[in-house]
Amino acid sequence: MTDFSDLIDGYYRFRGNEWLEEKQRWSELASGQEPKVMIIACSDSRVEPATIFGSRPGEVFVVRNVAALVPPFDASGGLHGVSAAVEFAVTKLKVEEIVVLGHGACGGVNAALTQSLADAKPGEGGFVAEWIGLLKEARDKVAAEHGTGPEGQSALEQAGVQVSIANLKTFPFIQQALDAGELKIHGAVFAIADGKLRVLQDGGQFEAA
Repeated sequence: MTDFSDLIDGYYRFRGNEWLEEKQRWSELASGQEPKVMIIACSDSRVEPATIFGSRPGEVFVVRNVAALVPPFDASGGLHGVSAAVEFAVTKLKVEEIVVLGHGACGGVNAALTQSLADAKPGEGGFVAEWIGLLKEARDKVAAEHGTGPEGQSALEQAGVQVSIANLKTFPFIQQALDAGELKIHGAVFAIADGKLRVLQDGGQFEAA
């Protein structure tokens, strides 16, 4: 089990090895970042985008949350962490691609599918329940077609990626960038069990990369 002292030990190893080996790279990054890709991923500890894609510091701009979800555009006010990250990536960093990365055995997706947090209060699962409510329409369709077992889980993991992509397109600045050919959006699901990455195709199906 990794605790904070283990993290500090890891920092010492990083500072004495990787940082020194990439010293020039870190010096360049100190003056700013120019990532070309944004990844929207799940907070799950098993799904680290940099590990999966082998990216180096400064190459990808990442936002992580429960189930890798993106809410639809909403200008009515409030605290919108994901929307703020997307806005910054597209309008300030000018990323050229966004990847929505779902994954297998996702707890947030499972909670949505089984409705296990339906009556939970904030602090007892209620915050999560409200957040994964973004999957309600997809969940109802998947449950009707595939049930709430393993087949439904896999189907909703894929459907969740598509929901987030559809919601991304409700942001005016994203649609503008798409129309101008300045931005592309991709979807993928990483399977923890077999390590395979399945990428969303134009026809709506997910195929192994």
